[in-house]
Amino acid sequence: MEKFYRALLNDFKEIEAQVETSDKYRVAYMKTEFQKLSTYYLQEFEWCHQNYKPSFKERVALSTLSIGVPVLCVTATVGRGDAVTKESFELATGRASAVIACAKIMRFTNDIAAFKSGRKNEGDATNTVECYMNEHKVKSKVALAMIESMIESEWRTLNQVRCDYHQQFPVVQRVINLAISVLFFYDEKKDAYTFSKHLQEIVGSLFVNPIPL
Repeated sequence: MEKFYRALLNDFKEIEAQVETSDKYRVAYMKTEFQKLSTYYLQEFEWCHQNYKPSFKERVALSTLSIGVPVLCVTATVGRGDAVTKESFELATGRASAVIACAKIMRFTNDIAAFKSGRKNEGDATNTVECYMNEHKVKSKVALAMIESMIESEWRTLNQVRCDYHQQFPVVQRVINLAISVLFFYDEKKDAYTFSKHLQEIVGSLFVNPIPL
């Protein structure tokens, strides 16, 4: 952990050295998001250690943040210079509806893929699918259908944000692009984030194999 921590500090220093002086304040926000992420991981560890069974609402609230989307949204805007205004940057750092919607899409999709693949190790926390099943006493088919409907609702939220925040388009579009990346990692509910072999064909088509003319 110490090696990881030192490497992370070096990364922060390198990023701060590369951004414009007027944008250096953004690095502080990025550091704060990483600190918050550590507390989310610690909370999940405590739940596992204490064998605590969170409610569905509690699980969604925590795992939506521990998926790492808030950190990624801030990191993606740090070096954008004048393309990102102060107002736009605050949208990325303030747990705006776009960020939370993106995080829920990624969390729910990840949990569905993990549940369907049976990816479960001893000591793993219950995911949102399992929490919904336990709390509402329903079969997996019902829980999966409900969570998939929640994913659709979050996509509608992102579409609405794109219309409402057109002046902050550079940041909003980056959040939306992050959500769209889910389709590559979890196409047909396969977990290509964990099992990268599922990405080989896509990566090959984009960067390796010649395009037929």
